[in-house]
Amino acid sequence: GKGVLVGQNPKWCLLNILFLECKERIWPGGMEIHTNEKEVTEKEVTLHLLPGEQVLCEASTVLKYVQEDSSQHGVYGRLVCTDFKIAFLGDDESALDNDETQFKNKVIGENDITLHCVDQIYGVFDEKKKTLFGQLKKYPEKLIIHCKDLRVFQFCLRYTKEEEVKRIVSGIIHHTQAPKLLKRLFLFSYATAAENNTVTDPKNHTVMFDSLKDWCWELERTKGNMKYKAVSVNEGYEVCERLPAYFVIPTPLPEENVQRFQGHGIPIWCWSCHNGSALLKMSALPKEQDDGILQIQKSFLDRIYKTIHRPPYEIVKTEDLSSNFLSLQEIQTAYSKFKQLFLIDNSTEFWDTDIKWFSLLESSSWLDIIRRCLKKAIEITECMEAQNMNVLLLEENASDLCCLISSLVQLMMDPHCRTRIGFQSLIQKEWVMGGHCFLDRCNHLRQNDKEEVPVFLLFLDCVWQLVHQHPPAFEFTETYLTVLSDSLYIPIFSTFFFNSPHQKDTNMGREGQETQSKPLNLLTVWDWSVQFEPKAQTLLKNPLYVEKPKLDKGQRKGMRFKHQRQLSLPLTQSKSSPKRGFFREETDHLIKNLLGKRISKLINSSDELQDNFREFYDSWHSKPTDYHGLLLPHIEGPEIKVWAQRYLRWIPEAQILGGGRVATMSKLLEMMEEVQSLQEKIDERHHSQQAPQAEAPCLLRNSARLSSLFPFALLQRHSSKPVLPTSGWKALGDEDDLAKQEDEFVDLGDV
Repeated sequence: GKGVLVGQNPKWCLLNILFLECKERIWPGGMEIHTNEKEVTEKEVTLHLLPGEQVLCEASTVLKYVQEDSSQHGVYGRLVCTDFKIAFLGDDESALDNDETQFKNKVIGENDITLHCVDQIYGVFDEKKKTLFGQLKKYPEKLIIHCKDLRVFQFCLRYTKEEEVKRIVSGIIHHTQAPKLLKRLFLFSYATAAENNTVTDPKNHTVMFDSLKDWCWELERTKGNMKYKAVSVNEGYEVCERLPAYFVIPTPLPEENVQRFQGHGIPIWCWSCHNGSALLKMSALPKEQDDGILQIQKSFLDRIYKTIHRPPYEIVKTEDLSSNFLSLQEIQTAYSKFKQLFLIDNSTEFWDTDIKWFSLLESSSWLDIIRRCLKKAIEITECMEAQNMNVLLLEENASDLCCLISSLVQLMMDPHCRTRIGFQSLIQKEWVMGGHCFLDRCNHLRQNDKEEVPVFLLFLDCVWQLVHQHPPAFEFTETYLTVLSDSLYIPIFSTFFFNSPHQKDTNMGREGQETQSKPLNLLTVWDWSVQFEPKAQTLLKNPLYVEKPKLDKGQRKGMRFKHQRQLSLPLTQSKSSPKRGFFREETDHLIKNLLGKRISKLINSSDELQDNFREFYDSWHSKPTDYHGLLLPHIEGPEIKVWAQRYLRWIPEAQILGGGRVATMSKLLEMMEEVQSLQEKIDERHHSQQAPQAEAPCLLRNSARLSSLFPFALLQRHSSKPVLPTSGWKALGDEDDLAKQEDEFVDLGDV
């Protein structure tokens, strides 16, 4: 572990060494100085700027600490802040840029941080770490940046000119933490400047659900067009700015009812099951104190139910997610604790917390929240699949937990949603067009920290649990989910930077009357060619995905019956359905619930609901998995795991060299190559075109050289020597043996 001053002028190096010796800052093992004998002047590294990107401030002679192999060394360079990102440019580019890295983002470099990705900024004053915000009276000697993608950057400013330190620190704090206006986001600058250079992926067939045709197609695909209809009553957002321009409602429901309370109290269709049951969502009516208005709302809801609760809408179960499920505050509090486990400043901190890892993990409650979300989705799946019930999800605005649960249900029940195009279309339908407030929930404008809640990240974590447990059922990989979570903070895509379709459409115009007629062309995140080269994109596609076999007409009839029998899991004895409408005794209570008053369970007792769930759950897991049918996750304690690739990818000590799932995947892909080669020989296709899944193995060969957190973790170029503090282990071992150790640490590097 030797400190490295790379590519510096010899005079600078000498001054630095003298200064460090005076301050007793020499790193263990001495200091290694690399200079270029042929060229002693500093090498200027070019800053790559996107169209419309402008440099705001910069500082030179900044030392970036690089955490690697449980020791730190540093690289000098420039720290630059633009209106898009914070970038560090090392004086020796080869020291920072790993040529062996095969998975590079074309927009964000290894040492780039988008302004929206900055979570917290800390300064070190006389070895004390403090949070930085607002105007500073004193400037730190060390800058630590915690990112929302869980990267940690540390910059030493001790050798930087005082004026440059003030400028760069003040600039970073202001441009990452000060409240912003929507029109001042880099998204609009980029869209204006890059309009003529925008290239879209012709293979991207994601359904955007921004037209009536898209909704009609989805109705036809799910066979929901017999009971539901797509409407354009909100075209131009004249009825409600919260709803999309087009959506689907039950066929018997008059369109004029949508206008009554601006879309509140209206059951909106999400998805239809093969057996005719459907998943719907509804935003609750606003709370009112006036008795007259309450009576009007009650009368309105009563008419809605009389319209809906008749054949073929006999059986409806209401799930009130606002009062009988998670709160947004619970989610935010849990994630705030959870993420601290991975924002590690140095190796010592990592090993200090390692001894209490499981207790800290449990106390965060993040995994328990994931379990509760998956369990709720299974309960709704059981109602639709086993009991042929329609399910109505209820939430205040139907834009947070409704998006989460409805998406998970469709992912479990609809194999189309487990393809990449299907999954992207699902997010467009339920999240983007469903009105999830990405701008507020991700706090992109820094206007209200209380509104920031990682609901979409919670959804991706739930999806990862399914992908991890049933890999052959998904066309996409966990790497795809990880880069999708990273894309939340890249402000060149419009997908995750608006609160509603109305907000996006009204802000796509240009500033200035002379150009206002032509709207801006905003990129969508689903065009992966913007971020990754074709070779890197192969890591987003699962080579082990089991595609649905294509059947001829003679086979389809019999297979359809068998497929539906397998989906319909039998229960011991199902209750007879009510003969008319919804449960008559509960109608008044349901109306009160929709008006914002908490009540007890609407249907069944909790014991009966639990029994039905357990029988359904156990019955499914006792049978072979049909990867193109119903798919349920395991939710028992040890089955809910930490999404290691996303949360641990920047921590060298957490990596397994040549091990982990990447090693298993590499062996499987090698076997696939052998099978394919043998098949080609059998079929005498010596020069046949390779199948798409044959492209991926080349990236995973020599798995012994890869990390378990591939493709994000850099390849380790030094031997790994984890250092464990004895202080945390004394209670577990023999104190007499531990007392014999002369040093504070036990070096296990040679074990």
